[in-house]
Amino acid sequence: MSVESLLAERLAAVRGRIAAAAKIAGRDPSEVALVGVTKTASIEVAAAAFALGLQDLAESKPQELWRKAAAIPAARWHFIGHLQRNKLDRTAPLVALVHSVDSLRLLEAFDDFGVKRGSPIGVLLEVNCSREESKGGFQPGDLPALAERIASLRGATVQGLMTMAAYSDDPEAARPAFAELRELREKLRTATGLPLPHLSMGMSNDFEIAVQEGATLVRIGTTLFG
Repeated sequence: MSVESLLAERLAAVRGRIAAAAKIAGRDPSEVALVGVTKTASIEVAAAAFALGLQDLAESKPQELWRKAAAIPAARWHFIGHLQRNKLDRTAPLVALVHSVDSLRLLEAFDDFGVKRGSPIGVLLEVNCSREESKGGFQPGDLPALAERIASLRGATVQGLMTMAAYSDDPEAARPAFAELRELREKLRTATGLPLPHLSMGMSNDFEIAVQEGATLVRIGTTLFG
């Protein structure tokens, strides 16, 4: 089987699973964007996936993003990893959305950059709903105190929240973290008056649960490219 045929088969299977999960929750599958995480894929494989209609692609390392975005500039690129502020200037112009703003310091840096550039940058706040010490991000209890600052940003537009559930062989174990992120988003909407349309949650092992709990962006790598 060719790479293209295998990718097409996997894309169809994942989209079918997203649609089935959305149906369980009474949602329209078109509300959920599939973001292909290309960190284990070559440029050629990533380009093949894009040619098959996977328009949203993501990287977790700045250098890999720079390389692949240069090769596939028509894709909608997402950044999903930890970003050091000294790499922000080169990374931000290449992406449609940054999923992983994990500190007020980084949020302020994006705001400053967007003001200087003259157009705001779309970002998501990463929240550590699993409360694992190995993971970064804001603690759930940090968000209420940020509401006023989030609403006043001029160079960064907070478009929602992102989380990663603790890994488990049982996808159901991820549900509490995803449900908490959705509830945090609703409270932040009320506090800021912002629409906050996105919830980025769910990966290869738990994306169906994430869709049932309201994900608008699911980040799939291994199931597509592994």
